[in-house]
Amino acid sequence: MQQIRQIVDSEFAAVNDFIIEQLHSNVPLVENIGHYIVDAGGKRLRPLLTLLCAGAIGDIKQDHIRLASVIEFIHTATLLHDDVVDISALRRGRPTANANWGNAPSVLVGDFLYSRAFQILVEIGSLPLMGLLSGTTNTVAEGEVLQLSRAGNADTSEATYFDVIRSKTAVLFGAACGGAAIISNTDQHRDALYEYGLNLGIAFQLIDDILDYEGDPEETGKNVGDDLAEGKPTLPLIYLLKNGDQYQQELVRHAISNKTSEQLGAIISAVTTSGALAYCRQSAEHYTQAALNALTPFNDSPYRSALERLTVIALSRRS
Repeated sequence: MQQIRQIVDSEFAAVNDFIIEQLHSNVPLVENIGHYIVDAGGKRLRPLLTLLCAGAIGDIKQDHIRLASVIEFIHTATLLHDDVVDISALRRGRPTANANWGNAPSVLVGDFLYSRAFQILVEIGSLPLMGLLSGTTNTVAEGEVLQLSRAGNADTSEATYFDVIRSKTAVLFGAACGGAAIISNTDQHRDALYEYGLNLGIAFQLIDDILDYEGDPEETGKNVGDDLAEGKPTLPLIYLLKNGDQYQQELVRHAISNKTSEQLGAIISAVTTSGALAYCRQSAEHYTQAALNALTPFNDSPYRSALERLTVIALSRRS
């Protein structure tokens, strides 16, 4: 990842500087929480995608820097809200904002980041871009509500699972990439880049859901089995409910319905031996290939190569 970032090193630094500048508030608590979550050591993957996509189709402009920051603000706002909804105490290896300051300040600072993102969009002044990001933000919210409504429901279908991850995760990846084409005024590239981001986002979330059962907390920054404890019917569990033996199915159904990870060891063993994780990884590989295929129309360049390498790295990541 460090080698990939070096391709847009100065622009990536400019995004970080702009983010810090835009966190300014006359209310100290807003800045404190904003800096805490933004400085938490995240990958900044979505802003990086915006910059690389911009480079793949032409020059990286100042408005691309602004868009990359908008994407990161929207993503960060969703993290603040998600941690409150999920009652999470740990993210990226350290206490969540709500664990430190409480739920109300975390929600309100999330709102501040959303509104600051749209202030920046107004400064960019592109109505198509604002349309894309407003629609994306609305879809992300719907995805979160859909996921919440399915928590504890062991009868959730695979189709509904993909609706959730497409809405809550993948569409922001798509906007990060497709938005770059809007700023560059290259409509012919917009759909391809959006499809690239969307498919990459789906693969990214699939790997996240695999790591919830085989990840190392030291690397992932979250506890193994967190999704299970929240009653989230992710793909490994959906697969097991359909293909596991009677004991495994009853085990998973009880865990989801009661939102408990008390049998986590047995469930980890079940998702591993049943082929559930292998099935999820195969699905992630499918969407990874779809993302790579979407880059076919673009000329060879360091930026396109970086996007391809990033896509492969995302499939094999451990955090």
